[in-house]
Amino acid sequence: MRIYLFILTMLIVLSAFSQENKKKKLIYMFEMKQEIDEGLRRQTKKAFKEAVEMKADLIVIHMNTYGGMVDAADSIRTTILNCPIPVYVYIENNAASAGALISLACDSIYMRKGSSIGAASVVDQNGELAPDKYQSYMRKKMRATAEFHGKDTIYSLTDTVIKWRRDPLIAEGMVDPDIFIKGITDTGKVITFSVDEAIKYGYCEGIVNDIEDVMKKAKFEEYEVYIYEPTALDLLIGFLTNPFLQGILIMLIIGGIYFELQSPGIGFPLAVAITAAVLYFAPLYVEGLADNWEILVFLGGIILIALEIFVIPGFGVAGISGIILTIAGLTLSMVENDGFNFSESSLYAAFKSLMVVSISMFASFFFSVYFGKRILTTGRGSQFVLSTTQEKSEGYVGVDGTRSQLIGKTGVTTTMLRPAGKVMVDNEIYDAKSEVGYIEKDQPVKVIKYEAGQIYVVQV
Repeated sequence: MRIYLFILTMLIVLSAFSQENKKKKLIYMFEMKQEIDEGLRRQTKKAFKEAVEMKADLIVIHMNTYGGMVDAADSIRTTILNCPIPVYVYIENNAASAGALISLACDSIYMRKGSSIGAASVVDQNGELAPDKYQSYMRKKMRATAEFHGKDTIYSLTDTVIKWRRDPLIAEGMVDPDIFIKGITDTGKVITFSVDEAIKYGYCEGIVNDIEDVMKKAKFEEYEVYIYEPTALDLLIGFLTNPFLQGILIMLIIGGIYFELQSPGIGFPLAVAITAAVLYFAPLYVEGLADNWEILVFLGGIILIALEIFVIPGFGVAGISGIILTIAGLTLSMVENDGFNFSESSLYAAFKSLMVVSISMFASFFFSVYFGKRILTTGRGSQFVLSTTQEKSEGYVGVDGTRSQLIGKTGVTTTMLRPAGKVMVDNEIYDAKSEVGYIEKDQPVKVIKYEAGQIYVVQV
C-alpha cells in the first residue's frame, strides 16, 4: 500500500513539474520599420531594458528598413550584443545598410520569402559612397559583429571542420565592393543576399511567413506576445533629435541672438533663440547625451561673445574663445561620450555633429546678415529697430564731446555773457554760458563744467 502511495505522490509531483515547464513563454516584440535614427536608438534601449525587467524569454525584432544613421545603428548593435535575453530578427522585406548591421548582431535571423539582407556601404545624403574612412569603420563593425557569434564545429565520418557561424569576410563584402569571394561575388559589387543565398551561406536560420513561424523555429509551443508601443514622448524626442531639425534649431539660436543685438531692448528675437535652445538641449538631456557641463560650456561661450561685443573693445581672445565654446557645447551635446573619452562610434558621431553645427552656424550668419536689413527695415520688422534719422535741416546738430576736456582751463570772454555768449580758451572760440549772473566782455573766466553739449564758466 505504501508503495502505491509513493508512486501516486511521484506522479503528482512530476505532473506539477510538467505543468510548470509548459508555462507560457513571454515574447517581447519590437518593430523596426523606419529609418535608423536617434529616436529609434532611444526606443531600442528603452524596449530592451523593459524586456529584461519583464523577464521575457525572447526578444523578436520585426524589421523592414533600408538603413539610416551608422552611429545610431552601432549603438543598437551594442545593445543587442550585450542583452542577456536571446534576440531574434524577423526580416519581412528589407534589412539593408544599417539594418544589416543590426540583423547580424541578433542570435538568429529569419527571413520572409522575397526578403533581402546586405548592401551595407556607407553613403551620404545624395546616395553617393562616403569616403573610405567611413567604409573602413563600417567594414570593421560588420566583421566584428559576425565574429561575435563564434564558430561551429562540424563532425563527419572522415573529418572535423571548424567554420565561422557567420563568415566575417562575407560581412565585409556587404560593405566593400573590392572584396572578392569566389562563388559569391565579383569585385565591384557589394553583397546582398536573397533568402535562399542567406540560408546557404549561414546568414539566415530559415524561411518564415510570420511571427508564428518564428515561434515554431524557437520551439515555443505556449507563448504570449508583448508588443512595444512608442509613447508620445518617444515620438516627440525622435522628431526633435532629427539632425535636419537640429540644424534648423541651431540656426534659430544664432539668428535670434544676432537679431536681438540689432534691436533695442529685449524682445521677440531673444525669445526665439531661448525657445530654440530649450528645444535643442531638452531632448538631448533627457536622452542622456547632453550633460550639465556641456550645456554650461555652450552658455559660457554665449557669455564670452556678449562680453566681447558689449564690454571689451575690438574682437580678440574672449570672442574667439566664445565661438569655440559655443560650437563645442552644441557638438558634444549630440554625442554619447563620457567627458572627453570617446568610443569609435562616438568619434564618428562627434565628427558628424561638428559638421551639422558648423554648417548650421555658417548658414545662420549668412542668412542673418543677408536678410537682416531687409527684414528689419521693411513691414512689421521695422518696428523692432530704431530707424529714425536726425537731419541737420530739421535742427539737429552734432555735438563735439571733446569739449569736456576744457574743464579746469581758463580763458577770456569775447562777448558779454547774458548769460550765454562766446569765450576764447586756448586760442579757440567756444559758445559758453555763465554759471552765475552776467559777465562783461574781456573778463577772465574758468570752465567749471560741460553738460549737454554746453560749457559753463565763472568769472575769476
